[in-house]
Amino acid sequence: MNYRLVAHGLMFVALAVAVAMLTSLPWAVPQLSHTPRFEAGPFFGMLGSALASAAVAAALWLFGRRASGTLYRKEAIAVVGLGWLLASALGALPFLLCGCHVGPEQPMGVVDAFFESASGFSGTGATVITDLETPELVPRCVLFWRSMTHFLGGLGFMVLFVAVLGQGSLGRMLMLTEMSGPTKSVTHSRAQVAALAFASVYLVLNAALVVALLLMGVSLFDALCHAFGTVATGGFSTYNDSVAHFQSPAIEWTIAVFMILACTNFSLLYLTAMRRSLGPMMENVEFRVYLAVLGLGTVAVWLSGILARDFSSWGEGARYSFFQVASIITNTGFATQDFDRWNQFARAALFLLMFVGGCAGSTSCSIKVIRHILVFKILRLELERKFHPNVIRPLKVGKEVWDDAELPRDILAYFTLVLVVFVLGWLALVLLEPTATWTVQGRSPNDKLIDCASAVAATINGVGPGLGTVGAAQNYQDFHTVTKLLLSFFMLLGRLEFFPLLVMFFPRFWTGE
Repeated sequence: MNYRLVAHGLMFVALAVAVAMLTSLPWAVPQLSHTPRFEAGPFFGMLGSALASAAVAAALWLFGRRASGTLYRKEAIAVVGLGWLLASALGALPFLLCGCHVGPEQPMGVVDAFFESASGFSGTGATVITDLETPELVPRCVLFWRSMTHFLGGLGFMVLFVAVLGQGSLGRMLMLTEMSGPTKSVTHSRAQVAALAFASVYLVLNAALVVALLLMGVSLFDALCHAFGTVATGGFSTYNDSVAHFQSPAIEWTIAVFMILACTNFSLLYLTAMRRSLGPMMENVEFRVYLAVLGLGTVAVWLSGILARDFSSWGEGARYSFFQVASIITNTGFATQDFDRWNQFARAALFLLMFVGGCAGSTSCSIKVIRHILVFKILRLELERKFHPNVIRPLKVGKEVWDDAELPRDILAYFTLVLVVFVLGWLALVLLEPTATWTVQGRSPNDKLIDCASAVAATINGVGPGLGTVGAAQNYQDFHTVTKLLLSFFMLLGRLEFFPLLVMFFPRFWTGE
C-alpha cells in the first residue's frame, strides 16, 4: 500500500470540504438568511470548521507531497473509501461548532453530527433533527451546509477530482472505483472527458431547477437547498414538512421531473443534449425499464390508495402517488404526504421500490435498474442452459452485448451482498434497539420488526425516510447511539456500492500480502 499516494488523494477531499464550507458563511448575514440578527456564533463556528478542514488538508499534503509510484486499484479503493469517511467526519464539525441542536434544549452530539453529515454526503437524507425551522436550533448557515453536503456528495469527490485535474491512469482508476453501477470501461484518455460530462450535466440540472423554483416564487435560499437535495437525490429540506410545506402542485411536479432526470444515466443525458434528440434516451433499454417501473409503481400505489380511500380525489391521488413513487425509486426521500398512513399495499410497494434505484451513471443509490435487468437475463440464460446445455448465447441488453466473462459473477455477488447486509443489519437493529424507542413515541413495540427492516432498507438504499418510527413525518433521533453509528455506516456502504468500504476490513488489503 502506497500510503503517500493515498494521503495525496485524501488531501483533495479535505480541501474540497474546506472550500465548500466557506459558501455557507454568507447565510449567517440577516439580509440573505432573513433572520433578525447576524449569526455570529454559527458564522465563526463555520469558519473554524473550514480552517480545521484546511489544516487536515495541509497535514495530508505534507505527508503525501513526495508521493511517487503508480496508483493501483488497491490505492484507489483506499482513497475512495477513506475519503468518504474523512469527508463525513469533517462535515460533522459545523453541526458541533455552530451550536446546532437536534431538539429543544438538546445540543447535537458527536454521533448525531456524524450521522447527519454521512446522511448528507451519501445522499440519504435521513435526519436526527426534529425542528429545522427554528434558527436558534439550526442556524441558517448550518442548514445551507447541510444541503451543500448533498451537492458535494451527489457529484462525487473523485469525479470532481478527475474533472479538475485529469490525472491520467490515476483519474481512470478513481473514476472506476466511485462509478455508480456497472458501466463500460473508461480509458485513460477519456476519464477526464467523462468526468467533465458528468459534472456539466450535474451543474446544468442544478442551475435549471434553481431558476425554475425562483420563477415559482421560492426564495433563493430554499431554491438552492431544494435543488441540491433533488439533483443529488438526497432529500434534505429546509422545512419540517419537506416539499409539502410549499403547498404547490407546480413545485411538486417540477421537483418530481428533476428527480427523474437526476436518476437518468448522465452520459445518456449528455448524448441527448449533444444530438438535440430524444432518440438515444428512447432507444436505451435501462431508461425504458426505469420509466416502466416508475409508471407501474405509480398506478399501483394510486389505485390501492383510491380503493383504501387514502386520497380525497383521483387527481389528488395521482399527484401524491407520482411524487412519492418518484421520490422513493430515485432514493431522494422528499415527501408531500405522510405515506406511512397509506394502506398496507402502498407501503409495501414503496418499501420494495427502495431496492430498485435509478440508472447507472446517475446520482441514485440502491441496486440500479441495469443490475435488475442483467440479473433477469442471467437467470433466464441459466434456466435455458438446464434443458439446452450445449447452447451458448451472449448476454445482451437490447442491441448491446455484455461480453465481460466476470459480469454474471459480479452481478450475482452484488445482489447477494445487498441481501446479506440487509438481513444482518436488520437482525442487529432488532437486537440492539431497546423497546423503549417505540414506547417513548407512543408506538406499539410490535412495530419494531418492520420498522427496523425499514430503517436498514432506507439507509443502505439512500432513501432516508422509511416506515413507522422512521417514516416521512418522523426521524432517527430516538434511535440508540450504536444504532445511529451502524446506520451511518450503512449509508456510506450504499453510496459506495459496498465494496470500497468492506474490503478495507480485510487485513491483507493493507499489508499487501
